[in-house]
Amino acid sequence: MYSEKVLDHFHHPRNVGEIENASAVVEVTNPVCGDVMKLWVLVRDGRAAEAKFKTAGCVPAVACGSWLTEAISGKPLAELKGITAEQIAAALGGLPPASSHASVLAADALKQLLEKLEE
Repeated sequence: MYSEKVLDHFHHPRNVGEIENASAVVEVTNPVCGDVMKLWVLVRDGRAAEAKFKTAGCVPAVACGSWLTEAISGKPLAELKGITAEQIAAALGGLPPASSHASVLAADALKQLLEKLEE
């Protein structure tokens, strides 16, 4: 049902936790399924120097949060604006249609995080 990449990120999630003195923190909820993702980022020199997450949700939601933190760490903030829910799902080897909300949750968290950093 789930790809090997999804299961790997679920069973061995990367960057779980919180960042003390983070540059920005957001919490996003999917009102339909109730999944919640909290995303922290520490910015240095215009780059996401460190990213961490916590997710209360389904297997794909955890996997998407894990993949997202790996994908954005070390990257210039300007590059992060182009990350979409479809890219997240594709990078994880695809998600079942009923689980597509998980990549949307992660993409929404990133979008809100970037908006918060622009404030």
